[in-house]
Amino acid sequence: MKKIFLSIFGLITALILTVSLLELTSSYSVSEAINSNAPVKTRQQIIIHASPEKIYAIMSDVNHWSSWNTDIQYPNMKQPFQKGGSFDWKSGGLTIHSTIHTAIPFRKIGWSGPAFGSFAIHNWTMIPNHGYTTVLVDESMEGWLVSMMQNTFQTGLEKSLQSWLTDLKAEAEK
Repeated sequence: MKKIFLSIFGLITALILTVSLLELTSSYSVSEAINSNAPVKTRQQIIIHASPEKIYAIMSDVNHWSSWNTDIQYPNMKQPFQKGGSFDWKSGGLTIHSTIHTAIPFRKIGWSGPAFGSFAIHNWTMIPNHGYTTVLVDESMEGWLVSMMQNTFQTGLEKSLQSWLTDLKAEAEK
């Protein structure tokens, strides 16, 4: 029994050390463009019958995301929404720390940040068109956990962004 316990303890210790080493040695390229070589990436779009000004106001009000977006918990931004600003939030079971890399009022919003075993780049573009706005969102995800579970992350990202866009549309069209 003691040998089994020691073997299990040794395996758990090795796993913890491996994951810790992966987290500590991970480095990601922060960029305003998504990583076209990332193992997970998607592009989604939706037409919203609202102005880019209204959509930008909703998206830049990070602290209220969870009031209209069903996938987000505990958004927290303590500074103005501008390039270089950062915020924390939870989505899909991950705790995320994001830094804004693009904040062009009524046109573009972008942020990137790490979460356990992953790094994501989000880019949102608002294109006005005679009373409605096309919202495009591009996202890439990379990291050791994303590479190990590529199909799961790909499906999850696509579903999450579809939900996010649907929730954004409902909020903006109120």
